[in-house]
Amino acid sequence: MANRLIDLVNITKSYDNNVILDHLDLYIRENEFLTLLGPSGCGKTTTLRIIGGFEQPDSGKVMFNGEDITSLPPNKRQLNTVFQKYALFSHMTIAENIAFGLKLKNKSKTYIDDKIKYALKLVNLDGYENRKPNSLSGGQQQRIAIARAIVNEPKVLLLDEPLGALDLKLRQDMQYELIRLKNELGITFIYVTHDQEEALTMSDTIVVMNQGYIQQVGTPEDIYNEPQNAFVADFIGESNLINGIMIEDRLVSFLDTKWKCVDEGFGTNKPVDVVIRPEDVILDTPDKGTICGTVTHVIFKGVHYEMEVTAGDFEWLIHSTQMHPAGEKVGIRVDPFNIQIMHKPESVDEEVAYSE
Repeated sequence: MANRLIDLVNITKSYDNNVILDHLDLYIRENEFLTLLGPSGCGKTTTLRIIGGFEQPDSGKVMFNGEDITSLPPNKRQLNTVFQKYALFSHMTIAENIAFGLKLKNKSKTYIDDKIKYALKLVNLDGYENRKPNSLSGGQQQRIAIARAIVNEPKVLLLDEPLGALDLKLRQDMQYELIRLKNELGITFIYVTHDQEEALTMSDTIVVMNQGYIQQVGTPEDIYNEPQNAFVADFIGESNLINGIMIEDRLVSFLDTKWKCVDEGFGTNKPVDVVIRPEDVILDTPDKGTICGTVTHVIFKGVHYEMEVTAGDFEWLIHSTQMHPAGEKVGIRVDPFNIQIMHKPESVDEEVAYSE
């Protein structure tokens, strides 16, 4: 397992009595692609800025390779940041933009020229040395911003919603580019986004945040398939989130029906949240369903049909390659393995303060 490179220890940050981060603990491994994911205002960008040295925590420590760097300015840290607004100098050529940081470090002309060529080749823009930023597309400007960061040989690259300004196709292309770059460079990427698909596509590890708290840390597969609470289930992908009662181990009741599941240890007759992904719902003939319902809406999404089915006084969201027209009576089944059971929060505070 890779070494722990960055440790955030008990980080707290407030603005005008508004708590942004509340006793946050997180570690990041060497060569990891870690994504901070969450809605606006959850604290993900503040966390990134504290790692980068652009913000000081009110309390807590930032450790880098075992060394306390909490009070170290950004230019003294072994990391570089790529922002959503690329901040390229419009009056400079691409080569001059990339060389800017190296010139500040008084590197030789030969060294700088070699680095420019290397970086442009790495981001698939060799031959663009003498172009100006305004002659480039958004995706190309983004690559130049990354090239400018990587010539400084940082141990960590911080990326703050860097693909937010790009159109969908370009964004998807750049996601694959970033994965390739991370693998070729062998450095740590810390990435901020509110886009779940982006996080699932690129990350080794996802940190889901809400209201200054970490809700869950895990691989994309863990986060999607085994959400630890209702917020994560609802925020990552789409879910059917239903109130239930855990009757006993491996048996849950919801929508006035008993369902077999695989979860244990929730106690007897305890209120729980039940999460079922739309693609895990099986539609069948009414006589073969655990419960029956009526299809109310159908949308064709390309790879599947998205259907809404009213069953048991609940509006189910269902994804299937088989289309069932609106008005059709259907049976609903779910494999016990695909019924996820979660503890209900006992208070509003616990709802946002869930942590591992």
